[in-house]
Amino acid sequence: MKSKLTILSMALVCPAMMFSQETMQTTSAVESTTITTNPSPTYNSWSLSFGGGVPLMQNADLKSIQNGNTLVGYSAYFSIDKALSHAFGLKLQYDRGETRQGYFNTKDAAPANAATNLQVAGRTQYDAISLLGDINLSNLLRRVDRKSDFRWAIHGYAGVGVLAYRAYQKDEFGQRLMTENKPFKFNSLFGQAGAGLKYKISNRVDIEGRLMYVVTGDDAFDGGGSDQYSAVNRISAKTSDNFFNGTLGLTVHLGKNTSSVMWVDPLKDIYNKIEELETKVDNIQLCKAGDADNDGVCDDWDRQLDTPAGARVDGAGVALDVDMDGIIDLYDKCVTVPGSVENNGCPINNTGNGVVSADETVMNGIEFDLNSDRIKPNNTPILNSAISYINSNNGSYEVIGATDTRGSESYNQNLSERRANNVKQFLISNGANSAKLQAKGNGKLDLKYPECDPASKCPEWKNKANRRVYFKAK
Repeated sequence: MKSKLTILSMALVCPAMMFSQETMQTTSAVESTTITTNPSPTYNSWSLSFGGGVPLMQNADLKSIQNGNTLVGYSAYFSIDKALSHAFGLKLQYDRGETRQGYFNTKDAAPANAATNLQVAGRTQYDAISLLGDINLSNLLRRVDRKSDFRWAIHGYAGVGVLAYRAYQKDEFGQRLMTENKPFKFNSLFGQAGAGLKYKISNRVDIEGRLMYVVTGDDAFDGGGSDQYSAVNRISAKTSDNFFNGTLGLTVHLGKNTSSVMWVDPLKDIYNKIEELETKVDNIQLCKAGDADNDGVCDDWDRQLDTPAGARVDGAGVALDVDMDGIIDLYDKCVTVPGSVENNGCPINNTGNGVVSADETVMNGIEFDLNSDRIKPNNTPILNSAISYINSNNGSYEVIGATDTRGSESYNQNLSERRANNVKQFLISNGANSAKLQAKGNGKLDLKYPECDPASKCPEWKNKANRRVYFKAK
């Protein structure tokens, strides 16, 4: 029995340590958030419990209910409680009481023939100190969508400790001490387990009804184990004397905070936080600066504030130009095929004789980033088409570079020449006839959109269209 109680002690202590460690790790992992499922400084975690009740010897040689006779003892407890989480805690508990068992009450006179009938009375005064694990079953089993407050809670308890007692026996010859077990000995281990039903009277006080089953681990606890009255022993030797202990008590929560962590449902807290966040989201004002061009992109991050009505835009509010021919899709009659402004975004047909007419002098071109002469990779298909077009005709062409109106005239002239030369070199490197090509820079004097002088007068897509290289037949 002692070894079994030792194993039970280890089984209770190890999960408690593991749970405590897990709680510490969880706290560290969510340190940066405001919603946690473990105790925080906003809840009280310490409390005191005390109460009293009635023990009934149930499994022993002498029982509290024997031959229709019921003998009632008394018990009291006091404990210091620590909640480690909303669902688990520890109790350091002191118990004191007296069990009464046998054929008559030790306070009464023994029957005249008690010795003949081997009828004896027993009473046992005991003191115990134990460490109990406290599991809040209601918080563990609570529905995840519950949002209302709750006042009832079911708790489960189990633990081990040390037991001291003095067992007395009485017959017609008088009362005598049968067994005495001194306190705080390792061989006096005992265990107890049970359940309690709590009701929250207020945030500070709970009332609890509790039923515990106490395993003493000792066959002499009931006081009926003498050799003289060996016939009284109706169960085998070395069988533990056990008893039920029903109590009614109070729990007082300590601390400066409003609620105890054992009465906190973390899921309810999470739901409350979610509802609070939803309210804040509803109160967030989007598009503080408005949406002047009504393109669905707030002016706070709209890069083109005057997008024409009906034009499709990208995430930055810039009108889309799928074929990148400088004509936005809204006005482009050939959305997927690069074309010219003069032909509403569609290609100008070649006359077939190698000579380009006055209305067909402008070929497809490409655009550049601000202050850059780098050819962007997405312009490669356009330039490859230009190579095929140039090589299939007899005429020669100018590769003309242009800029927007930002910057000085000399800077833009130099930039336009670099752009034209870069495109010419690309064409030659990829198979264009070099004898048909001549590079030329027009600076900021060759604007596709002349109204963009100065550049601040126009949306960025127009200024980008002015930063280009295009081809012109000589």
